[in-house]
Amino acid sequence: MTPFPISETSPIEHGGCLPDSADVVVVGGGVTGVMTAYWLARAGQRVVLAEKGRIAGEQSSRNWGWIRQQGRDPDELPIMVEANRHWRDLAPQLDTDIGLKQGGVLYLGETEKDMADFEGWMPHARARGVDTQVLSRAGLADLLPGARGVWHGGLYTPSDMRAEPWLAVPALARLAAKEGAVIAENCAVRAIDVAAGRVAGVVTEAGRIKAPAVVVAGGAWSRLLLQAHGVQIPQLSVRASVAASDPLPLVADCGVAGSKLAFRRRADGGYTFAPSSFHELFIGPDAFRSLPKFVTQLKGNPFGTSYRPAAPQGYPDAWGTPRRWDADRSSPFEAIRVLNPKPNMGKLFQLKAMFARMYPDLPPVRFHTAWAGMIDTMPDVVPVIDRAESLPGLTIATGMSGHGFGIGPGVGRVVADLVQGNDPGHVLHRFRLSRFSDGSRIDLGPAL
Repeated sequence: MTPFPISETSPIEHGGCLPDSADVVVVGGGVTGVMTAYWLARAGQRVVLAEKGRIAGEQSSRNWGWIRQQGRDPDELPIMVEANRHWRDLAPQLDTDIGLKQGGVLYLGETEKDMADFEGWMPHARARGVDTQVLSRAGLADLLPGARGVWHGGLYTPSDMRAEPWLAVPALARLAAKEGAVIAENCAVRAIDVAAGRVAGVVTEAGRIKAPAVVVAGGAWSRLLLQAHGVQIPQLSVRASVAASDPLPLVADCGVAGSKLAFRRRADGGYTFAPSSFHELFIGPDAFRSLPKFVTQLKGNPFGTSYRPAAPQGYPDAWGTPRRWDADRSSPFEAIRVLNPKPNMGKLFQLKAMFARMYPDLPPVRFHTAWAGMIDTMPDVVPVIDRAESLPGLTIATGMSGHGFGIGPGVGRVVADLVQGNDPGHVLHRFRLSRFSDGSRIDLGPAL
């Protein structure tokens, strides 16, 4: 169970020949793409999932592993409640113990404003039947015995869960393949094939696949592929660093997040640590183009993002990354099979010191692994889940904004029904692509 993000050196699990045609092609092997393929295959669709590198090679194996209803945007919450249910149903069907456990999620209230924000979210929890509760100082002390700190209280959802993402998403992919989905790793989609103004399939590095429907669920790479086809989406990617410790005594069975430090226990007895509200943006051409859309987010959390002058070579928003290419030649998606950014070790060592102050009686924390991932984020911190009006046959599921792992089974089910023309079962107006071009105000999701 030792955590280690999947990388380009990880063995290929899904290879073999691609079919000449399919009902749907899914681009991207993260949790959203995998679960979309799963639900489509369950519905009897001939579905191909193409991943340029490895299943879960990027953010889907690099996240915190939280399966969190708490603090969700009110329009995301119904899908997340559904996803929570799917996780419980899916785990027994998998060929691997993914460490799924109901331990709850706890937010620490460090200020009176925090407590007011917690109270403000409670009506959404009650409306959806989520068992969230606002804790007093005494209630917090019962949940975190031995912790040192000055808190006003907390927000706690006992039914929230956790799992080990580097195990869970590959196991879900194997389940999708068992249901009939064709999955191809190390197989980049270079372009969407278009005929008579609508989707006709995709061009992969291994050849063309004819299909009347394509789903783009490419995470940090979605914008690069979409804009090559004239579909503009103001998505940027930020670096988030994470570390895993050696085993420690049990101090909290729930995921815990304050304003600077977040941690959760893992199945191997260690803890996963991350900065709770700190990300790094590499400045590139897309960042400049999208700046007007992100102004509201920047004003709402001006110190939550640190800026770096330029992305490393080959990154989606690097200055030298091509925006146009010939589909019959190697594409930017083949240049970097797995986006594997270096973690910010200085920030992670700060977390170690914060945890030591919170639990001074524990043995020293030792990190045995550290990594980073690129989170695909949107100006309002909620995803795009929509059909592209300008290109019939194209469905977009991206910009999960760091919330994708937990909600993945729910979003995949919704997207599968969208593709098939079925009722998705939820109101998706909040997630429409046109909100960034129709004059709508940028309405930030809750900063919880």
